[in-house]
Formats: sequence, structure tokens, C-alpha cells
Amino acid sequence: MNTAVKLGSYVLGLAVVFGGALGVGKVVGPVGTQPAAEDHAAMAAPTTSASATHGEHATAKVQDDTPGGLQVSENGYTLNPITTTIKPGEPTDFRFTVTGPDGKAVTDYQVEHDKKLHLIVASRDLTTFQHVHPEMAPDGVWSVKLTLPKAGPYRAFADFAATGGSALTLGADVSVAGDYRPEAFPEQSRTVTVDGYEVTLDGDLTPGQSSKLTLKVSKDSKPVTDLQPYLGAYGHLVALRARDLAYLHVHPDGEPGDGKTQPGPEIVFYAEVPSTGDYRLFLDFQHEGEVRTADFTLGAGERPQAPASEPTPTPTGHGDDGHSH
Repeated sequence: MNTAVKLGSYVLGLAVVFGGALGVGKVVGPVGTQPAAEDHAAMAAPTTSASATHGEHATAKVQDDTPGGLQVSENGYTLNPITTTIKPGEPTDFRFTVTGPDGKAVTDYQVEHDKKLHLIVASRDLTTFQHVHPEMAPDGVWSVKLTLPKAGPYRAFADFAATGGSALTLGADVSVAGDYRPEAFPEQSRTVTVDGYEVTLDGDLTPGQSSKLTLKVSKDSKPVTDLQPYLGAYGHLVALRARDLAYLHVHPDGEPGDGKTQPGPEIVFYAEVPSTGDYRLFLDFQHEGEVRTADFTLGAGERPQAPASEPTPTPTGHGDDGHSH
């Protein structure tokens, strides 16, 4: 009797709702979308065995295991950029639609965090980040004034939930024409300063596990204890994975008015990242009527080891016929 060999492959997904090294080049052309197949290939970029296994199965199980933002289409919904020309540093009316399973532009959305749709735009080198909120026309065309500061490739993420559907994050590539020289990937950081505010980050990312991240806001060396609600929370945190820009929208622990969540100086988040590697974290917070963004680089450690399975006993005895039993 042949010994049965059991192979287990573990594919880790995200527990939160809710990127590539590029050479010097010339970026010229219209806004476009990247085929889903190319995005899935990017998932295989990490070299860990678990990530490699994910890459092998991404095509077959794309709906289940692919992080947000890597696909232009999912569950029948597609992100369709309309704007074809963007120049660096010039305000542009960026327009797009989301089409549904029937092929028509979606016009009915659920309100999530005070908005029907959140649009995130980040440069591929992850040095530029914008979180904006477009307005939708009756025909389902979204538009927002967008100023992208430099030439190069960008990724636009539409974070939404159509009425009757589940929350999705779709991504499409956006090109800004001109000479492109990517900036060096930002080094890991725990403290940043933005507009006179100092924001510190405490906590670590562990792939496959819920990780507690605490961000503390101070100004003039004094804790800020009167943060203002922004989109129904005291802070919003977006994480983007280096090389492929996998997207995680991480929400804070608690909300304003729940009787336990304080308006600063600390904002606590729980995040689960899908793989080892570097991540860029962008925190939006509001104080004195203005929204500011603090950005960090944080590395994720090793994946937790899967429990070893019991080995299958191998028979050693033989019957009279000489065959194993």
C-alpha cells in the first residue's frame, strides 16, 4: 500500500477592510487600467515560500485571497478611468466610473465613513499620497480636482460598497506624462513631523496576525487631546505594501461618542498584513479644522509558523507475498 502524502498550502488573506522598484524612464500617455492578470503576477513578487504558494493559486482563488487594490475588476465591478491626460503639478478634473455586473455605471452606493466612495491616489514609489472624496453625477460619473505633483506612474484606489454588495477596493493605473525619476523608498520611521505636529508610532506588524498600532499626536511637545472627528473617526490609516501596492484600509479601535474613545493623543488601530516586507502607512487626522497626513515606513516580520502535522506512519512489515501492508 502506498503511503499517502498530505500537502497543505496556507493562503493568508486580510482581516481589515481596506508596492515595485522602477527604473529611470519617460512616462508618456493617457490614464489607463492594468489587466488583472498583471496585478496577480505582482503578488508573486515576495520570495517567501508562503507568498510563492499564494502566487501559484492567485488565479484560481482570486476572489478569496487577493488583497484590495490589486485588481481593476472584482465580483463583477470594474473601475474605469475616463480622464486621459494629466500633467504634473496642474489641477485636473479626474473623472471615472464604476460599472456593475450589468455593465452599467453604478449610481447607488452605501455610505461608509460618511462618504459613498473614498479615492486614494499614490505614486508607485510611495512618496506621494492623497485621500480625496469625488462627487458623483446622476449618470454615475465621479469627478474630483486632482493635482499630481510629479511625472510617473500612480495607482488610484476606489474604496466603496455598492448598495446590496460587499465592500470593495479596486485599483487602476494612472500615468502622469513627463520625465520620471523615482525617489528612494523612504527609510523605516517611527516619528514624523507634519505642519508642526509630531506623530509617533508604536507597535509592530506581524503577517497573518492582528497587530496593534498606536499613533500618538503632539504639538509643541504637548499631547493633543482635542482631535476632531474626521469621516466618523479620530484617524484613518491606509497601508500600502511595497512593490505591488496591495491596499489595506485600517480603521481605529473605537469611535467618537462611544463613551470610551478619547480624542487623543493616542489613536489605536488593529491591522493584519498578508505578507512579510515593507509597508507605507499614511495617517489622516484632523485638528483645528484641518486634515493632515503623517506617513511612516514599517517592516513586517516573519509569518507565524503553521503547526506541524502528525507524520503518517510508514509500514515496515511484509506479508508472505512480499508486498507491504
